[in-house]
Amino acid sequence: MTPGFGLIPSDVSTNTAIAIGAIALVSGTARGFSGFGSALIFMPLASSLAAPRLIAAVLLMIDFVAAVPLIPNAWRQADRSATAVMVSGALIGVPLGTYFLSRLDPVTTRWIISAFVFALLLLLISGWRYRGKDHPAISVGIGGLSGFCSGLAQTGGPPIVGYWLGRPVASAIARANILLFFGASDFFSAASYAFAGLVTAEAIRFSLLIGPVYGIGVWLGASLFGRASEKLFRSICYALIAAAVVIGLPALDPLLR
Repeated sequence: MTPGFGLIPSDVSTNTAIAIGAIALVSGTARGFSGFGSALIFMPLASSLAAPRLIAAVLLMIDFVAAVPLIPNAWRQADRSATAVMVSGALIGVPLGTYFLSRLDPVTTRWIISAFVFALLLLLISGWRYRGKDHPAISVGIGGLSGFCSGLAQTGGPPIVGYWLGRPVASAIARANILLFFGASDFFSAASYAFAGLVTAEAIRFSLLIGPVYGIGVWLGASLFGRASEKLFRSICYALIAAAVVIGLPALDPLLR
């Protein structure tokens, strides 16, 4: 019987799978407490240990399963017409990001992921919120940017969050819009990844191993909410994302891997 009861891909060692599981636990904890940061921590680190295509597919499947139960309520509360305009941008961005993920060599992909995550970290730290006038072209553009980030590395959160939290709408509606957008974006990503051959049997099996660990992290983070300083934890998340970018840099492979 193979290690991990056949759940570990053939080109991933047991020790590497354990390390990816530990990364999933940390990133899930960040997600459960603060609602953000999981992909920005998980992707740079995990893709430095295994193929970025595998890691992105695993994260997509984990997030997709976690998001499904939230969709019905989001559908009822969201501004569906406004969200649909943004989703139309993701229809273009997701396949484009998937194309680059499937075509580029792993090292180049990792450099792009590191650069993207660093830029998104700066966006989060800046506290940017879009407070300009509503315009369909802007909504489509932000949806397209988020979709591209999702297709390439499942890191499409910051642009969407920064946009909707800056709009003059009730927080419940903004949250529902965000959830509904990512439900649609994950669906597009799943279809796009499947078409590109990224949703492999090995990726599915590996997600069955990593997913529960990620879920434990989300539960742990959620249980900590209200017991610890949100400002402190958010600062810790930022530090973890920054560390993930640095540690995941291909230039450091001779020293760290």
